[in-house]
Amino acid sequence: MYKRVIVKIGSGVISKEGRFDAQVVEHIVEQIVSLNKIGVEIVLITSGAVATGRGILKLNDKVDSIVQKQVFASVGQVKLMSFYADIFGKYGYTCAQVLVTKEDFRDRRHYLNMKNCFENLLQDNVIPVVNENDVIAITELIFTDNDELAGLIASQLNADAVIILTSVDGVFDGNPNNPKSQVISEIDFAKYSLFEKYITADKSAFGRGGMYTKFGIAKKLATQGVATHIVNGKKQNVIVDVIRGKFVGTKFISNRKLSAIKRRLAYSESFSKGVVYVNKCAEDILLSKKVASLLPVGVMMVKGEFEKGDVIEIRNEEKKKLGFGITQYDSKKATDSIGKKRVRALIHYDYMFLE
Repeated sequence: MYKRVIVKIGSGVISKEGRFDAQVVEHIVEQIVSLNKIGVEIVLITSGAVATGRGILKLNDKVDSIVQKQVFASVGQVKLMSFYADIFGKYGYTCAQVLVTKEDFRDRRHYLNMKNCFENLLQDNVIPVVNENDVIAITELIFTDNDELAGLIASQLNADAVIILTSVDGVFDGNPNNPKSQVISEIDFAKYSLFEKYITADKSAFGRGGMYTKFGIAKKLATQGVATHIVNGKKQNVIVDVIRGKFVGTKFISNRKLSAIKRRLAYSESFSKGVVYVNKCAEDILLSKKVASLLPVGVMMVKGEFEKGDVIEIRNEEKKKLGFGITQYDSKKATDSIGKKRVRALIHYDYMFLE
């Protein structure tokens, strides 16, 4: 049985006819409480601030869409958390609001502070309720949607599984609207990698993501040893059923187990502070089955400014991305050390993720 789970509620689940669906959300909270009582730690990722705010305010359509979204989110988040606090309190539980931006995952200090906060909340039996801080997030650094956020937090907290609650029953082997289409119960990327043909890019009216995004997150998590379930969040006891091992929705089977650091690095594509280009010899060594760190002797060029502990990209001579790593010193020293022998590794193997 999973011990630590990330549950993500999509906009299509949390809203009904453009309004907040209190009945569905209350049942989800009931399930979280019942699982917590038997020792399952759950972090709840919730959408719904914008949809809730839209139900409260009536704004002029001429208002800039980004500004409008920020206003909806700032008003709706208060109402959203008020509801969560009330319903968790009904069962004798306390929940905590955690609002994050993508920048929090780019900065190592922010990242560690956030991780420490989550760990302490869970230790104190407080349910973290997480959402993107839409009010201050800048366009260039917004999450694809909360599915991406769920994946990042799963990596950060070394979770066993991610359960994505949607308004459909899972991944279908055809058009979901076709009565002959059936839900695919399990997907194992290690055995078969052509499941993309079953995925559509449709999005809900209130969310940024669709099934294609969910599929991509599930695939990435599978390579990190995290199982992902896509299920219908409006169905009774669906979270409990997943935890108990019942075949509900679609399960993406995990392939391997990575350290928490390597999990974080797997999601570093938009967080890197610089790039290091390596020669063919270094590339071959890194991609071999040997345990190898990246030494300055194999580095050809360094781009960008970064500090010790920042995440940087690793690329080959053809500029193809090989992976990511956490630097052991800053960009100035890295540049000064290019091609030199007997210099400490720029990126240690334990702090490197290769794609």
